[in-house]
Amino acid sequence: MKPEKRTALVRRPSPRLADGLVTHIDRTPVDAGSAARQHEAYVEALRSAGWQVRELPAADDLPDAVFVEDTVVVCDGLALLARPGAAERRAEVTSMERVVTELGLEVARIDGEATLDGGDVLQVGTTVYVGRSGRTNEDAICLAARILGARGRHVVPVQVEGCLHLKTAMTALPDGTLIGNPEWVDTSVLPGLRVAPEPSGAHVVVLGEKRVLIAASAPRTADQLRDEGYEVSVVDISEFEKMEGCVTCLSVLVP
Repeated sequence: MKPEKRTALVRRPSPRLADGLVTHIDRTPVDAGSAARQHEAYVEALRSAGWQVRELPAADDLPDAVFVEDTVVVCDGLALLARPGAAERRAEVTSMERVVTELGLEVARIDGEATLDGGDVLQVGTTVYVGRSGRTNEDAICLAARILGARGRHVVPVQVEGCLHLKTAMTALPDGTLIGNPEWVDTSVLPGLRVAPEPSGAHVVVLGEKRVLIAASAPRTADQLRDEGYEVSVVDISEFEKMEGCVTCLSVLVP
Protein backbone atom coordinates (compact mmCIF):
# COMPACT_ATOMS: atom_id res chain seq x y z
CA MET A 1 0.00 0.00 0.00
CA LYS A 2 1.28 3.48 -0.89
CA PRO A 3 0.27 6.86 0.52
CA GLU A 4 -2.34 8.60 -1.65
CA LYS A 5 -0.57 11.95 -1.65
CA ARG A 6 3.02 13.00 -2.09
CA THR A 7 4.28 13.36 1.44
CA ALA A 8 7.43 15.01 2.75
CA LEU A 9 8.59 13.87 6.17
CA VAL A 10 10.49 16.42 8.26
CA ARG A 11 11.46 17.05 11.86
CA ARG A 12 12.11 20.43 13.40
CA PRO A 13 15.68 21.03 14.55
CA SER A 14 16.70 20.36 18.11
CA PRO A 15 17.81 23.34 20.23
CA ARG A 16 20.95 21.22 20.67
CA LEU A 17 21.75 21.13 16.95
CA ALA A 18 25.22 22.51 17.62
CA ASP A 19 26.03 19.37 19.65
CA GLY A 20 25.55 17.13 16.63
CA LEU A 21 28.24 15.11 14.90
CA VAL A 22 30.81 16.75 12.64
CA THR A 23 33.26 14.52 10.76
CA HIS A 24 34.80 16.11 7.68
CA ILE A 25 34.61 19.84 8.44
CA ASP A 26 35.67 22.06 11.32
CA ARG A 27 33.06 22.77 13.96
CA THR A 28 31.76 26.35 13.91
CA PRO A 29 29.11 28.09 16.05
CA VAL A 30 25.48 27.33 15.16
CA ASP A 31 22.59 29.70 15.84
CA ALA A 32 19.63 27.55 16.92
CA GLY A 33 17.15 30.37 16.31
CA SER A 34 18.37 30.92 12.76
CA ALA A 35 18.29 27.18 12.15
CA ALA A 36 14.64 27.04 13.23
CA ARG A 37 13.72 29.87 10.84
CA GLN A 38 15.66 28.30 7.99
CA HIS A 39 13.89 25.01 8.58
CA GLU A 40 10.50 26.72 8.45
CA ALA A 41 11.43 28.24 5.08
CA TYR A 42 12.61 24.84 3.83
CA VAL A 43 9.29 23.27 4.83
CA GLU A 44 7.38 26.06 3.11
CA ALA A 45 9.35 25.42 -0.09
CA LEU A 46 8.21 21.79 0.00
CA ARG A 47 4.58 22.83 0.49
CA SER A 48 4.80 25.36 -2.32
CA ALA A 49 5.94 22.58 -4.63
CA GLY A 50 2.80 20.57 -3.85
CA TRP A 51 4.10 18.23 -1.16
CA GLN A 52 2.02 17.44 1.89
CA VAL A 53 4.31 17.93 4.87
CA ARG A 54 4.18 15.57 7.83
CA GLU A 55 6.25 16.51 10.85
CA LEU A 56 7.84 13.78 12.92
CA PRO A 57 7.70 14.09 16.71
CA ALA A 58 10.22 16.50 18.18
CA ALA A 59 13.46 14.91 19.36
CA ASP A 60 15.12 17.73 21.24
CA ASP A 61 17.50 15.36 23.03
CA LEU A 62 18.85 14.04 19.70
CA PRO A 63 20.93 16.81 18.10
CA ASP A 64 21.11 15.25 14.62
CA ALA A 65 17.46 14.16 14.39
CA VAL A 66 16.55 16.99 11.99
CA PHE A 67 18.50 15.05 9.32
CA VAL A 68 15.64 12.61 8.83
CA GLU A 69 16.92 11.21 5.53
CA ASP A 70 19.48 9.09 7.36
CA THR A 71 16.84 6.98 9.12
CA VAL A 72 14.95 5.44 6.19
CA VAL A 73 14.98 4.72 2.47
CA VAL A 74 11.58 4.76 0.74
CA CYS A 75 11.34 2.68 -2.42
CA ASP A 76 8.16 1.62 -4.25
CA GLY A 77 5.93 1.34 -1.20
CA LEU A 78 8.69 -0.02 1.03
CA ALA A 79 10.30 1.78 3.96
CA LEU A 80 13.76 0.32 4.53
CA LEU A 81 14.67 1.40 8.04
CA ALA A 82 18.32 2.31 8.37
CA ARG A 83 20.80 1.42 11.07
CA PRO A 84 22.90 4.60 11.28
CA GLY A 85 26.64 4.20 11.34
CA ALA A 86 26.88 6.51 14.34
CA ALA A 87 25.46 4.58 17.30
CA GLU A 88 24.19 7.75 18.98
CA ARG A 89 21.82 8.33 16.04
CA ARG A 90 20.06 4.96 16.12
CA ALA A 91 17.38 6.15 18.53
CA GLU A 92 16.10 8.43 15.74
CA VAL A 93 14.79 5.43 13.80
CA THR A 94 12.04 4.51 16.28
CA SER A 95 9.80 7.50 15.58
CA MET A 96 10.40 7.17 11.84
CA GLU A 97 9.22 3.56 11.98
CA ARG A 98 5.95 4.66 13.60
CA VAL A 99 5.31 7.30 10.95
CA VAL A 100 6.04 5.16 7.88
CA THR A 101 3.86 2.41 9.34
CA GLU A 102 1.01 4.90 9.77
CA LEU A 103 1.49 5.93 6.14
CA GLY A 104 0.83 2.35 5.10
CA LEU A 105 4.33 1.53 3.87
CA GLU A 106 5.70 -1.98 4.09
CA VAL A 107 8.63 -2.05 6.51
CA ALA A 108 12.01 -3.80 6.23
CA ARG A 109 15.15 -3.04 8.17
CA ILE A 110 18.91 -3.02 8.14
CA ASP A 111 20.05 -5.08 11.10
CA GLY A 112 22.82 -7.26 12.54
CA GLU A 113 26.28 -5.77 12.09
CA ALA A 114 25.19 -3.84 9.01
CA THR A 115 25.19 -0.04 9.20
CA LEU A 116 23.55 2.24 6.71
CA ASP A 117 22.72 5.95 6.62
CA GLY A 118 19.96 6.98 4.25
CA GLY A 119 22.20 9.78 3.02
CA ASP A 120 24.30 7.11 1.32
CA VAL A 121 21.41 5.96 -0.89
CA LEU A 122 20.61 7.66 -4.20
CA GLN A 123 17.75 6.29 -6.32
CA VAL A 124 17.77 7.02 -10.05
CA GLY A 125 15.07 5.13 -11.89
CA THR A 126 15.57 1.43 -11.19
CA THR A 127 19.22 1.96 -10.20
CA VAL A 128 20.08 2.50 -6.56
CA TYR A 129 23.55 3.85 -5.84
CA VAL A 130 24.72 3.03 -2.31
CA GLY A 131 27.77 4.76 -0.89
CA ARG A 132 30.43 2.74 0.86
CA SER A 133 31.36 5.38 3.42
CA GLY A 134 32.32 5.95 7.01
CA ARG A 135 28.65 5.41 7.94
CA THR A 136 27.59 2.62 5.55
CA ASN A 137 29.38 -0.73 5.39
CA GLU A 138 29.58 -3.69 3.03
CA ASP A 139 27.12 -5.79 5.06
CA ALA A 140 24.46 -3.10 4.62
CA ILE A 141 25.11 -2.79 0.90
CA CYS A 142 24.64 -6.54 0.44
CA LEU A 143 21.47 -6.52 2.54
CA ALA A 144 20.07 -3.53 0.66
CA ALA A 145 20.83 -5.27 -2.64
CA ARG A 146 18.75 -8.27 -1.59
CA ILE A 147 15.83 -6.26 -0.23
CA LEU A 148 15.66 -3.70 -3.03
CA GLY A 149 16.49 -6.29 -5.68
CA ALA A 150 13.22 -7.99 -4.83
CA ARG A 151 11.54 -4.78 -5.97
CA GLY A 152 13.29 -4.73 -9.30
CA ARG A 153 16.07 -2.38 -8.30
CA HIS A 154 19.74 -2.78 -9.22
CA VAL A 155 22.12 -1.72 -6.44
CA VAL A 156 25.47 -0.20 -7.45
CA PRO A 157 28.03 0.28 -4.64
CA VAL A 158 30.01 3.53 -4.88
CA GLN A 159 33.14 4.22 -2.87
CA VAL A 160 32.94 7.57 -1.06
CA GLU A 161 36.04 9.41 0.17
CA GLY A 162 36.52 12.79 1.82
CA CYS A 163 32.89 13.55 2.63
CA LEU A 164 30.14 12.26 4.88
CA HIS A 165 27.68 10.55 2.53
CA LEU A 166 27.19 9.62 -1.10
CA LYS A 167 24.57 12.36 -1.40
CA THR A 168 27.10 14.83 -0.04
CA ALA A 169 29.09 13.99 -3.16
CA MET A 170 26.36 13.60 -5.76
CA THR A 171 22.63 13.58 -6.46
CA ALA A 172 20.56 13.45 -9.65
CA LEU A 173 18.47 15.82 -11.73
CA PRO A 174 14.89 14.95 -12.73
CA ASP A 175 16.09 13.46 -16.04
CA GLY A 176 18.45 11.10 -14.19
CA THR A 177 21.65 13.00 -14.90
CA LEU A 178 24.07 12.63 -12.00
CA ILE A 179 25.57 15.86 -10.69
CA GLY A 180 28.29 16.20 -8.10
CA ASN A 181 31.93 16.37 -7.11
CA PRO A 182 34.08 13.70 -8.84
CA GLU A 183 36.82 14.07 -6.23
CA TRP A 184 34.60 12.43 -3.60
CA VAL A 185 33.29 9.36 -5.45
CA ASP A 186 34.56 6.49 -7.58
CA THR A 187 33.33 7.69 -10.94
CA SER A 188 34.37 4.44 -12.67
CA VAL A 189 31.08 2.80 -11.60
CA LEU A 190 28.93 5.71 -12.80
CA PRO A 191 27.46 6.25 -16.29
CA GLY A 192 28.68 9.84 -16.09
CA LEU A 193 28.87 12.68 -13.61
CA ARG A 194 28.14 16.30 -14.37
CA VAL A 195 30.49 18.47 -12.31
CA ALA A 196 28.66 20.93 -10.08
CA PRO A 197 30.09 24.49 -10.14
CA GLU A 198 30.29 24.56 -6.33
CA PRO A 199 30.31 21.79 -3.68
CA SER A 200 26.73 22.36 -2.51
CA GLY A 201 25.61 22.29 -6.14
CA ALA A 202 25.94 18.52 -5.78
CA HIS A 203 22.84 18.56 -3.57
CA VAL A 204 19.62 18.63 -5.58
CA VAL A 205 16.18 17.61 -4.31
CA VAL A 206 13.82 16.61 -7.11
CA LEU A 207 10.37 18.07 -6.34
CA GLY A 208 8.78 17.44 -9.73
CA GLU A 209 9.50 16.77 -13.40
CA LYS A 210 10.94 20.25 -13.87
CA ARG A 211 11.20 21.50 -10.29
CA VAL A 212 14.19 21.18 -8.00
CA LEU A 213 15.30 22.47 -4.61
CA ILE A 214 18.83 23.70 -4.04
CA ALA A 215 20.78 25.55 -1.35
CA ALA A 216 21.47 29.28 -1.51
CA SER A 217 25.18 28.43 -1.23
CA ALA A 218 25.09 27.10 -4.82
CA PRO A 219 24.07 30.16 -6.88
CA ARG A 220 26.00 29.19 -10.02
CA THR A 221 24.42 25.75 -10.08
CA ALA A 222 20.99 27.31 -9.59
CA ASP A 223 21.57 29.69 -12.50
CA GLN A 224 22.68 26.85 -14.76
CA LEU A 225 19.60 24.81 -13.94
CA ARG A 226 17.30 27.77 -14.57
CA ASP A 227 18.95 28.30 -17.96
CA GLU A 228 18.13 24.67 -18.74
CA GLY A 229 14.44 25.23 -18.03
CA TYR A 230 14.16 23.99 -14.49
CA GLU A 231 12.07 25.77 -11.88
CA VAL A 232 14.54 26.20 -9.03
CA SER A 233 13.53 26.76 -5.41
CA VAL A 234 16.41 28.19 -3.38
CA VAL A 235 16.64 27.92 0.41
CA ASP A 236 19.21 29.15 2.88
CA ILE A 237 20.33 26.23 5.06
CA SER A 238 23.65 27.70 6.19
CA GLU A 239 23.17 26.70 9.83
CA PHE A 240 22.67 23.07 8.81
CA GLU A 241 25.63 23.18 6.43
CA LYS A 242 27.78 23.94 9.47
CA MET A 243 26.79 20.45 10.68
CA GLU A 244 27.49 18.75 7.31
CA GLY A 245 23.82 18.92 6.41
CA CYS A 246 22.41 19.60 2.96
CA VAL A 247 18.99 20.04 1.34
CA THR A 248 18.51 16.34 0.74
CA CYS A 249 18.99 15.20 4.34
CA LEU A 250 16.33 17.50 5.84
CA SER A 251 13.42 15.54 4.40
CA VAL A 252 12.24 12.13 3.21
CA LEU A 253 10.01 12.32 0.16
CA VAL A 254 7.31 9.66 -0.16
CA PRO A 255 5.98 9.83 -3.76
